Amino acid sequence: MAFAAITYRVKPGNEEEIARIFAGFQRVDTPEFRDEDGNRAGKLLGTAVFVKDDVMVRVIHYEGDFSAIARHMAAQRGVHLIEEKLRPFLAEDRDTSTERGFGEYFRNATMRCVSQLSVETHNVGR
Repeated sequence: MAFAAITYRVKPGNEEEIARIFAGFQRVDTPEFRDEDGNRAGKLLGTAVFVKDDVMVRVIHYEGDFSAIARHMAAQRGVHLIEEKLRPFLAEDRDTSTERGFGEYFRNATMRCVSQLSVETHNVGR
């Protein structure tokens, strides 16, 4: 089980509007995602969105191959609806309407993970 974080630069002062957009988020059709060959590549376990001032972060809790998540998310209608609603509040415009554009943004916006601790790793090394 792992976590990843995707950043969005947003226009400051729009926290309430962004919160309203995510309150109506349409979940993915299935949490299972597949690789390019159609084989099971993992599962989305959960997501959370945080916003403060000019930064929004989407945290993704998943298991499996992280690189396959962008392709899965790019195929989800709800994700594209959110992207359209967020567009006026984004500090930088980007094209996420295609799988390629979405994947490129997803890769570029992924934050570097410097630590992931869990109950499973609590006693490792003792």
